[in-house]
Amino acid sequence: HVSAHARVTAPIVLITFTQAADLHGYPASTLTDNGMVYTVRLAGHGRQGGKNSFEAELSRRHIVQKNSRPNHPTTCGKAERFQQTMKKWLRAQPIQPSTLADLQVLLDQVRDEYNHRRPHRSLPHRATPAAAYHARPKATPDTERDNATHDRVRHDKISKAGTVTLRIAGQLRHIGIGRPYAGTYVILLIQNLEVRVVHAATGELLRELTIDPHRDYQPTRRPPRPTKKK
Repeated sequence: HVSAHARVTAPIVLITFTQAADLHGYPASTLTDNGMVYTVRLAGHGRQGGKNSFEAELSRRHIVQKNSRPNHPTTCGKAERFQQTMKKWLRAQPIQPSTLADLQVLLDQVRDEYNHRRPHRSLPHRATPAAAYHARPKATPDTERDNATHDRVRHDKISKAGTVTLRIAGQLRHIGIGRPYAGTYVILLIQNLEVRVVHAATGELLRELTIDPHRDYQPTRRPPRPTKKK
């Protein structure tokens, strides 16, 4: 998959990965550098156990995520060499693109040329990458492997609005605790989507919930209305 974007973001990475996987199948593992669109493990909330949307999707599908060592670019050398070949081909085109749409047309051409038409000296019988890929068995996600739980601890202070925040799959969620607790320091104990909010000083359990990943604000449960007497 090769696509043109003004700026690459984590959601774009997830979308393009899904599009490529729908065409070629989901892999057993991925290999990328440590850009924050791929992993937040070296960032602040990553060191606290957070994941972006791409990392969360890989975990959900039992795909092993591999990242190159920092300051060690040769780990992703095959991708780097392909990019050099692609840039050289693009510069050689008589008509240079002026829009992203124009660039995408050329990218589609170079992808087809590289994968299906241009023989590669590094492959047996100077085969094309597509021929070599389709001739080999594919490694797929190991669904029998236990999918490790995502455990983490977060320290926070309840806001004036009575909420605390938690990042789930790269998206910030607001958890309602209650305005009376504004300014209270709390500890969040998180396992996947299960969350416990504990008073940092007293150990009192203020709230226990399962995060709804489809909504930002996680409201508190309202007490049931009293039954009207007949």
